[in-house]
Amino acid sequence: MFRHALQAVAFLSEEKIAAKVEHLKKTFRWSDAEVGIALSKLAPVLTRSNQMLDSKSEFLISEVRFEPAYIAHHPALLTYSLEGRIIPRYYVVKFLKENGLLDHNRSYYTAFIVMEKVFIEKYICPHKEVAPYLAEDYDAACRGEVPTRFKFT
Repeated sequence: MFRHALQAVAFLSEEKIAAKVEHLKKTFRWSDAEVGIALSKLAPVLTRSNQMLDSKSEFLISEVRFEPAYIAHHPALLTYSLEGRIIPRYYVVKFLKENGLLDHNRSYYTAFIVMEKVFIEKYICPHKEVAPYLAEDYDAACRGEVPTRFKFT
């Protein structure tokens, strides 16, 4: 982790680091302590673009309803593609929960962090009979489309 931290700050001035920390605090509504937690676990967050951080913050806090502190403790969330991984998996898990196919207490985080093969085995394959279009809809969501079956009220 020390090597990753060095790589993250090696080419950033003290002013840029301070500006990024302020942006993280504002965007994720983090305290100084929460920024410290996130950076101690994943210093390369400092190298992420503000635009990328803004879009992930908006989705994870507003749509998924993760608490800011939760994101600080799980900063790996900020390394995954929003459009290619987080949003499609969110749609699948939400669809399964709303249709009674998955326990409502099942964590979105667990679905976001597993490898693609594991996600398909645990969330798509078991529901082939009752949700035959789920795999097709997931593939479409990964391409940036929102299948009508994934539209929620």
